Amino acid sequence: MSLISALQFLRLNEIPKAWVDAVWDLEFTETKSLDDSIEDELAASGDKAFRTLYQCLLVYAADPQDEASQSIWAILGENEVPIKSLVAVLSFFVLAGKAQTANAQQRVSGLHAASIYLLLLGIPGSIATKVFHEVLLDTCSDLTAHCWPQDSGKKRKKDMMKADGKRSKPQRREPSEMEVDDAEEEDEEEEHNFSARDLMKIRDAVVLLVQSLLRLLQTFPLKDRPQSAAHGTQIFSKLLYFEPAIGEMTFAAPLDISELRSVPEMAFYGLKLLCSPKHGDQKESLRRVFHRLLYVILMMNKDTRGKPSLLVPNQAVQATRKQALRFVCHLVQELKETALPVLQILLQHVCFQMVERSEFRSHGAQAVGMLTSQMESTDYAGFIKWLHKFSKSSKMVCRLFSVDVAMVLLEQPERSPEEVQDPELSCFLPHKFLIQDLMFDRRMDDSPTVQSHALACLAQCLELPSLNVTRAVHNLFYATGTQTVLESEITEHTGSLSAQQTQKTYRTLPFRTVEISTTDVSDCDARENLALLLRRVKDSKINVRKSALQTLVGLLKHNVIPLSGENLDTLSERCRDPAVSVKKKALQCVGELLGAKPECSAVQKAWLQGVVPAVLDPENSVQDRALEALDQVLLSQVKPYSASRHLDPGQRLTWELLDLLCNECWNLSRYFSRAFTIWSKQNKFTQTLVTNLMSHTEADHAAGAWLLLSKVVPSSPRPAYGKILDAWDSVVSSKDVTGTTCCHILCVMGDIAMHLNEDTKDRVIVDLMSWLKTFTLSLEVISAAVEALYQLGRSEDIKDTQAFLNQRCGELVSVCEAYLADIILREKGAQNLNEELMVKHLHTLGVASLHCPAKVGKRTVLLVESVLTTHSDTLAECQEELPASLPLSQFQANSLPTRVRAHGVITLGKLCLQHEELVQKYLPVFARELELGTEVAVRNNVVVIMCDLCVRYTNTVEHYIPNISACLRDSEAVIREQTLIMLTSLLQEEFVKWKGSLFFRFMVALVDPVPAIASLCEYCLLHLLLKKNPEMFSQHFIECIFHFNSYNKHNSYNKFPESEREKVRFSLKGAQHREKRFRIYRFLLEHFTDAQRFNITVKINHTILACFADEELPLDADGAEVLSETFNILSLKEMKLQAITTPAGGAAGEEAEEENMAAMAKVVLQVAQKKVVSQVQKKAFIENTVPLIISLKSLLEQKRSPVLRDLMAYLQVTMQDYRTEVKEFFSGDEQLAAELEFALKTAEKEREMEEQMVDCSLTGAARTSRVQGSIQGSPVRCRPLPLPFTFATPQPPRPNPVSARLAFTDRRVHSSGRRDHVRSKSIALEGTVMPKGAVDYRAISTPKGVDINLTFGEGVSAIFSDRGTSVVGDTSVLHVRPNEQQAPGLRQWNVQSPLRQRKKSFQV
Repeated sequence: MSLISALQFLRLNEIPKAWVDAVWDLEFTETKSLDDSIEDELAASGDKAFRTLYQCLLVYAADPQDEASQSIWAILGENEVPIKSLVAVLSFFVLAGKAQTANAQQRVSGLHAASIYLLLLGIPGSIATKVFHEVLLDTCSDLTAHCWPQDSGKKRKKDMMKADGKRSKPQRREPSEMEVDDAEEEDEEEEHNFSARDLMKIRDAVVLLVQSLLRLLQTFPLKDRPQSAAHGTQIFSKLLYFEPAIGEMTFAAPLDISELRSVPEMAFYGLKLLCSPKHGDQKESLRRVFHRLLYVILMMNKDTRGKPSLLVPNQAVQATRKQALRFVCHLVQELKETALPVLQILLQHVCFQMVERSEFRSHGAQAVGMLTSQMESTDYAGFIKWLHKFSKSSKMVCRLFSVDVAMVLLEQPERSPEEVQDPELSCFLPHKFLIQDLMFDRRMDDSPTVQSHALACLAQCLELPSLNVTRAVHNLFYATGTQTVLESEITEHTGSLSAQQTQKTYRTLPFRTVEISTTDVSDCDARENLALLLRRVKDSKINVRKSALQTLVGLLKHNVIPLSGENLDTLSERCRDPAVSVKKKALQCVGELLGAKPECSAVQKAWLQGVVPAVLDPENSVQDRALEALDQVLLSQVKPYSASRHLDPGQRLTWELLDLLCNECWNLSRYFSRAFTIWSKQNKFTQTLVTNLMSHTEADHAAGAWLLLSKVVPSSPRPAYGKILDAWDSVVSSKDVTGTTCCHILCVMGDIAMHLNEDTKDRVIVDLMSWLKTFTLSLEVISAAVEALYQLGRSEDIKDTQAFLNQRCGELVSVCEAYLADIILREKGAQNLNEELMVKHLHTLGVASLHCPAKVGKRTVLLVESVLTTHSDTLAECQEELPASLPLSQFQANSLPTRVRAHGVITLGKLCLQHEELVQKYLPVFARELELGTEVAVRNNVVVIMCDLCVRYTNTVEHYIPNISACLRDSEAVIREQTLIMLTSLLQEEFVKWKGSLFFRFMVALVDPVPAIASLCEYCLLHLLLKKNPEMFSQHFIECIFHFNSYNKHNSYNKFPESEREKVRFSLKGAQHREKRFRIYRFLLEHFTDAQRFNITVKINHTILACFADEELPLDADGAEVLSETFNILSLKEMKLQAITTPAGGAAGEEAEEENMAAMAKVVLQVAQKKVVSQVQKKAFIENTVPLIISLKSLLEQKRSPVLRDLMAYLQVTMQDYRTEVKEFFSGDEQLAAELEFALKTAEKEREMEEQMVDCSLTGAARTSRVQGSIQGSPVRCRPLPLPFTFATPQPPRPNPVSARLAFTDRRVHSSGRRDHVRSKSIALEGTVMPKGAVDYRAISTPKGVDINLTFGEGVSAIFSDRGTSVVGDTSVLHVRPNEQQAPGLRQWNVQSPLRQRKKSFQV
């Protein structure tokens, strides 16, 4: 078909000229209605007509050099085909298909019309014949975005928000923007649903349009039309997500465009065409293309306005990202030197625009690694230098991402320093620099997230195959540096950008070189590095502790640091961390270490001490993990034993661990038994396991086998009783069996007792009795033997059981009684005393008496009592009772050793457990022994006895709790610790209440001179007792003030009875104890809720201040001390409400733009709460406190009391938040208001002077030189533009352009005794507005010798700059300075007097 025939369906001759002119006048921006008849005829045009016309035109466009193609315009002219009408009609179809409400046919027709228009443009002569129109070209090129049906914009935004999980606060929009959005939402509601057939038609039309666009780019140069080139770049970048790519792309130029199989493949080819010289400067073209691909690589959706939003990182998005990276590498390989500087900029912006989410950071770091592999060593070294400076950015996510990038780069082959000629850059090539100067440097970061990530990556470095990487980590902990730098000296203080500035980051960031200036920081030496790591293991932040644990284990596994007791204890202690996730991590770490060092005894012990106690953890998930580890290492490794076969490493480890449990780690048996109790409920013990264990009872490691049997047999099927009895016989006849093994065998015998026949039982009982009567057994074995005896004699009838115990245990009691009588009653019997034998008789007597209380007579009790003293007359007569009021230590001292006397106390306590009348008799004796006794072991055992008796005879022992609690101030640390543990246990079970002075004695234990006891007391109070009674601290706080100052003149407080001796012992009165008292006050206040703080302030007003103001309490010396202390307490920072003092929005250095919606809601709630609470507190202060303060001030002035100074100090602290309202608050006392205002101003001046003097004396010289160097090194300085400029994105007007300038705060450390104030520094990010065409200078971070000055954001405002702000000088560079360095151009240090500053402020 001829061209003219193919054009007939467009009815060009019937189109009114006026309509055509109107369409051209509107510049193809609006749809102009045609007559209904013509419109219907055009709408009836099918796909076939458009395709036919397209094929006819394709003949002329196929070979532009062909003469036939030159005559197409002549053909159209000869046939009087109006070109303007043709273009207008084609635009009619295009605009109709572009409408949101267009149906499938309209969209297909629009796409075909756009393809025809683009094909016409590609034919030479199109400009001369006025076919070209820039608006229509852009509309046709971008028609795919409007014709291809997508999810509604509203839904996409929700999906992006869900995928992001973290979103910045909504930005303020202009009313015009809101109207546009509302109109879009209305259109979205009318969106059609298309069938699969319709979608296929639209897709084929889209392919045709993209092919036409590619043909246009092959022939039609856009060199003079940068706007169209930029628009085309944007279109192709969007088409990358159109559909999944087919096969692997090569990005090579196809022979025919129709060979390209998918739209993304065509889009990549289009981007490549746009980088050709015919479409403009290649450097500028690359800048545009890389700028658009930046967001593909970052997996973001970047519209023309606003910050980018994160895409859902699904398979399609990640596949497109990978293809984009391969395409960038392809361009760099082809264009070489031209593309490398732009690649540097792309890498910088990938780093700078990274988000905090770990998945995006991981992909971004991989992208940086892939792109840097295309760089020469010189360029690579330059990027590493930039990355090192970037790692000191104020944005937390930047510092975090720099660690990710370093980790990826470490996985690449190391580059040789010889490849770079410049010695300043060669030092950046070794992997050692990435580890020691970049990654490890982040261990001191202000953000816990960065700290933890740096430590975690350091641990991963040890797993890399590179020898140099491993050596670099070794050097950190082995090499000795020239200087040891303390943590406090090298901690970097990075501030956070304001929320307003952070919000604008993505909107105003130009895509240009990011220049960062920095200063060097000294490294710690190896010893300090290890000490720092151990401190990080105990850090207050959970993630830091977890990462430090992983690093510590890595260093231990690879022999970087020694397997010392300190390092291993640190590891095992974290298995009892307060945080559940840290406990799990610690369990995993000790497991890894055991797997790496199974033969090391110290590691085995650390594993047991970490894992075994975890079976009693209150968190079920931690219990499960500990049980799983024990099962894998211990139970599952029990195999049948054969003397002819060696144990494999797993079995050898199992028996070595069990051997440790039997010997060095025997104190873990309670936790170990708990594990078997849990397993027994799970039916974990099989007959096979018992059989396998029995096979090991004759091996060298039989002790471990008996340990497991003692735990397994009670819950297992019928074991082989014959083997157990044979083992028992060998134990009875042998003298080499250890005590621990004997205990386990006796436990097994007791467990199988019910399955034995009577003859066997009798035989075993005889053996046991004869064994016990020898008194050669250890104390543990004696206890186990008596328990086994009880199990063997137990029957269903309780009377029969008791008769058996009375017979057998009574026999043991008689034997012990006879022995004691022989020693005590016989003259000089104690002179030939066998101490060990005496202890065993006493222990046997105590254990046996618990089973046969009826066989314990008065003579037995007196004999045991006589172990503690000599009173033979009373024993001989056995008629008189000892006077209960006299302490044991007041009797005539005997010659028995202290150990015997200590065991005698324990035995006497066991006798008291079975006889209440003995409790009544001996409790006063025990109490006096605690007070006057001199033997530590005896007093320690008395504490244990009295606490045990409290469980059984609570009401009786309750009166002696003050005597027990008095031991919290005992001279011996072991007794203080024992008392603290026992009392805490009783308080937990509520056998003891917080009565009398008990609470205050616990408070005194908080300031114990032994740090371990003070720490134990804090743990008991916070983690065990406060949970049961959350009001405990606030209920006793007021009384603490009176009690610790020994003030008893108040009608209600400090009235409980105490002896003078106890008052002196627990007194904290006086200036010498002031620090201890305030440590207690701070501890209590730190764990108050805000409601408790508020209430306690009100209570202090009513119960202390009001009493002194009304003169109910005398203002004598003691009263003045209490009132002074009260004002000092009210001045404590811990007294302030956290809702007011805690800043809303998280920690410094964290980015507000990365917070999720829940966190934002919390911040809003905090702000509202702070406002409400502040008003309530203000009202309460005015109504309750101010009248009392005025009254007290008057009273103190009358009495000329020194407390007036404390009152004024309290007012200065309190009124800091209400400086402008002093006169309002104290309207009732104008003199006080004036004095307070003067004091506040004076304090402010003094503080300013201190700041200036400290800054000048400590850092003035260094900072001055640094500022001078910075001024010389960078010409960039923000100041208002002399000429207006246009933003790429419309910005709301700002009333004060100065507010958009960069904020920079110097770090100032005040050494004032009253207050330490540290201000964090923030990174200054300076950007410029890039005037159009201003690319005349080389960027600062661009490699030397390359004369290029590129930016991706021409005409776009820079970071934090708004209307009227720009820079002079080098405008092609975005400057980022770390927190160590001042902003260029700031005035040098110049100390001025306050008077001069005041004059200056008046002039302003």
